[in-house]
Amino acid sequence: MKWPWQKTETRSHSSSLVALANLPASQWGRMDAGALMRDGYAGNAVAYRAVRMIAEAAASIPLACSDDAAASLLASPSPDEAGRVLLERLYGDLQITGNAWAEAVTLAGDTAPKGLFALRADTVRAETNAQGGLTAWKVRQRRGERLIPRAPDGWNPVLHLKLYHPSDNIYGLPPLAAARKALDLHNGAASWAKALLDNAARPSGALVYGQDGATLTPDQFERLKEELEAAHTGQQNAGRPLLLDGGLDWKPMSLSPAEMDFAETRHAAAREIALAFGVPPMLLGIPGDNTYSTYREANIAFWRLTVLPLVTKVADALTVWLAGRFEDAVVKPDLEDVPAFAAEREALWARLEAASFLTKAEKRKLAGLGE
Repeated sequence: MKWPWQKTETRSHSSSLVALANLPASQWGRMDAGALMRDGYAGNAVAYRAVRMIAEAAASIPLACSDDAAASLLASPSPDEAGRVLLERLYGDLQITGNAWAEAVTLAGDTAPKGLFALRADTVRAETNAQGGLTAWKVRQRRGERLIPRAPDGWNPVLHLKLYHPSDNIYGLPPLAAARKALDLHNGAASWAKALLDNAARPSGALVYGQDGATLTPDQFERLKEELEAAHTGQQNAGRPLLLDGGLDWKPMSLSPAEMDFAETRHAAAREIALAFGVPPMLLGIPGDNTYSTYREANIAFWRLTVLPLVTKVADALTVWLAGRFEDAVVKPDLEDVPAFAAEREALWARLEAASFLTKAEKRKLAGLGE
C-alpha cells in the first residue's frame, strides 16, 4: 500500500549524481572593540572615511564653557595635545566602538583636574558589584591592569561617553555593530576580487580528465599541477590561454561577476555602512539612488542630523561630569564660526533685521549674542 503523497522513484544508471550536504553557514565578524577597529576602521575604506568625516567635523565645532578654569582645561587638556585633538579621538572612538573614555588627572592635595587624557577603548573594562552597578574602571597595561575607582566624594575621574544600547546599562552600541553584516559583505567582496586577480583573473574551475573513470598517474598529476601554478596563476599570467591535451577538459565551477551582481553588491553594502553612520552616500562618492538633489543639501543634512546631535550629546555629558569639580561649568557648542551653518545664520539675521517690533537688545538675544 502506498500513501497518496508517495511517488515511485526512478533512477538513471547512465548518469552520476552528486549530493551536497552540510554546507557551511555564513560566518559574520565579531562585535568586540578590537575586531571593529581591525575590520572596520583599519580594514574598510567606507567605514574609515565615515568615521574620519564625523570625528573631524564634530571636533571642529568649538565648545564654550562658562567656567574659565574648565574652559582652559578643555582647550589644553595636556602639554602634548590640543583640545580639538582629544575631542577628535573621543568622537572617533564613539563611532567605532560605541564608547569613549577620558581620564582626569589631579595633583596631590588638589581636587580640580589639571589634565585630561583619552584612554584606548579596547583597553578599558568595567568593574561591577553583585547588583551590576559600576564601581570602578580597569585599564589594561603592558603588565597587569590599573584600577581607577571613584573619588572619596563619589566623583568619577573617568568620563565615559557612550551611544545608546538597549540591552546594556554600561557599554554603548557602535554604528559598526549595526552595519556588521554590510561591513563583512563589503570586505568579502574586496577579498573575492583580490582572489580573482590572484587566480589569473578568471573564476576557478576543474580540469576533467578522460572518460569512463580514467585517471592520471601520480607523476602526471604532479606535473600538471606544477605547470598550472607556474604558468596560469597570479596577476602576471592573467589572460594567458590554457592549452589542453590528452583528453583534458576545463569545467568552470564559479559564478561570474555579472551573475553575482558583484559591483551592485558592494555599492549596496557601502550605502548601508554609510546609513549606519548617518553620512549621506553622496558625500562618500558612493553611486546609487541619492535622496538629496545637490551636494550642498547633503552636506547640510550631515551637519544638522549627524554632527550637531553628537556634539550636543558630548557637551551635555561634559557639563554633568565637570560639575563635580567646577560648580559653574556649563559646556555648550559654539556654532558661530561653523561654515556649514553660515546660511542659516544669515537667514536668521535677515528675519531679525526685518522684525521692526523688536528692540536691538531683543534681536541680539534671539541671535545668541551678548548685550
